[in-house]
Amino acid sequence: MKIKKEILEKKWVQIALGLSAALLFYLCISHIHLLFVGLGKLFKFLSPVLIGLVIAYLIDPLVQVFEEKVYKNLNIKHKHVLAVVTAIVIVIIAFIILLVALVPPIIESIINLVNNFSNYSYTLQHSLKELTQFAKQNNIDISGLTHASGNILQSISSLLPENFNGIGDIVKNAINLGIGFINFIISFIIAIYFLVDAKHLQHGLGRLLRAILGKQRYQIGRAFWVRCNRILIKFVITDLLDGLLIGVANFIFMSIMRMPFVALVSVVVGVTNLAPTFGPFVGGFIGAFLLVLINPLDALWFIIITLFLQLCDGYVIKPKLFGGAFDVPSVWILVFIVVGGRMFGVIGILLAIPVAAIVTFVYRESFLPYLERRQLKKESMDV
Repeated sequence: MKIKKEILEKKWVQIALGLSAALLFYLCISHIHLLFVGLGKLFKFLSPVLIGLVIAYLIDPLVQVFEEKVYKNLNIKHKHVLAVVTAIVIVIIAFIILLVALVPPIIESIINLVNNFSNYSYTLQHSLKELTQFAKQNNIDISGLTHASGNILQSISSLLPENFNGIGDIVKNAINLGIGFINFIISFIIAIYFLVDAKHLQHGLGRLLRAILGKQRYQIGRAFWVRCNRILIKFVITDLLDGLLIGVANFIFMSIMRMPFVALVSVVVGVTNLAPTFGPFVGGFIGAFLLVLINPLDALWFIIITLFLQLCDGYVIKPKLFGGAFDVPSVWILVFIVVGGRMFGVIGILLAIPVAAIVTFVYRESFLPYLERRQLKKESMDV
């Protein structure tokens, strides 16, 4: 041990170790894409289990509500199993209601859109030509806008089939849909097993972590996880509720105005509203584009409605739902959205706010107090 210590204290050994560590770090960074490729292949094999774990994680708060509040006074042995069954039944009923209520009008809207896209495109181009002539009379040049719009319409037309009869296209994709449906069923069954055995799994994982970390570190880590879990669960639930409210409000407004593609546009608006910052703009753009193909005036009213809904959402709905739980600077949210989107795609964008909230929580309540205590200790020793 003495010889090894003397060797490590030599300057050339320290330089060699530093260069080796720097080279190893460079190799890891320069080949990080291989890591993501490997993780992608691993996820492909484990996707049913991982998706099942995510489904169980999302349903677990509903299970806890039934077990701790609804069935609290029931003196039965399998209270947890009853809560799981109740939660699963409610989720299945809600899913079926959504399918029955939304899928038929959405399919009908898509079929009508694809079958009549050439007519919609011709009408829009004709309207743009008239607008261009009107602008010329007033010495305004919008030829660039009309040219870009024409290119977009031609690009979309080239991607669409000449005729969309619904049944034929569904038959063509039946295998992929069947495989996806089977994988979803498998994941859902796995989720049920996770929920039923949740307490046993948590107890076993707790014993393992206590054995590895020790009692004190385990308690600290458990408290940290509980706080992070509350942040993530609250975000997921409130974000889904917020998207549902915006989608329903959009559906009501469009129905009152007798606009086309009500179900399709409302679903798009509700889903894209789940993504922070950029999501509402994407949903508004898609909805306005679909409506402008038929009636530009409807598109204008839709944009006005979308702006009004987003103002209400940003200043009334979200503050009420989130309740100030995510006290995160806007710049951090933007940074996490960009970085998360580049690294993990849509999932990274959707989870940008809770991750930013967790990082902010760790910085404010753990890292910063640690640095302050360390500085105070250093100052006291200097005195």
